[in-house]
Amino acid sequence: MCLVVFAWQAHPQYRLILAGNRDESHQRPTQDAHWWPDNESILAGRDLQAGGTWLAMSKSGRFATVTNFHERQGRRAMFESRGTLVTDFVAGSQSPGEFASSISNKDYAGFSLLVSDGESMSYLSNRDDLEANVAPGIYGLSNASLDTPWSKVIRAKACLESLMENDTVNETELLRLLADRTPAAVDDVAADDLPFEIARALTAPFIMAPDYGTRSSTTVLWGNDNVVEFSERRFDPAGRTTGDSRFRFVLE
Repeated sequence: MCLVVFAWQAHPQYRLILAGNRDESHQRPTQDAHWWPDNESILAGRDLQAGGTWLAMSKSGRFATVTNFHERQGRRAMFESRGTLVTDFVAGSQSPGEFASSISNKDYAGFSLLVSDGESMSYLSNRDDLEANVAPGIYGLSNASLDTPWSKVIRAKACLESLMENDTVNETELLRLLADRTPAAVDDVAADDLPFEIARALTAPFIMAPDYGTRSSTTVLWGNDNVVEFSERRFDPAGRTTGDSRFRFVLE
């Protein structure tokens, strides 16, 4: 994922409310969200290049999502796929804290990771040396540390807070939150080694760029009654919707 906003144990009806955009090269091969045939308890999309995923939920009530850390560095062949962190947790049995402590951070390029077993949630990153239990509240995560005040994170969090205050949390509104294609003001675009037009495009919650952009939007509504509503909307390079998938299931 590249933008995730979520409310953890902060709503009377839902344990987790989450909305996230996956931004990726348009050429990278990907499978739509589905129950994996090689592990039928996992619901997720699949990165066909490395085999992992960016966000997953299990029938037993385990959840994980990962974002890449924004940094300019050459790829190293010995790095493990960050997507396997998601599947390893969701398919496993360790508590969030135990799993976080078991990761060898040096084996991965920069990442931020959220993992939950339904009872607790942990955040960790191998770039800010922070491992923390996530307290009940509303949070935002992009390609930096948790709650880094990037403009798109602030905007998306404010929208989620408004939905909760107005009791209008649902799939439609969460997808509308994620569809915001307005970039930050020119003066708010940080100096970078990217061309200005690309750097500014990356400040929007929904990214539109020729070779790279928002490939899919995911929403998760995890009820306190253990009913999960999971949706995925997919897009082509022009930002047009190419498909929707919806899943509703009761945790085992």
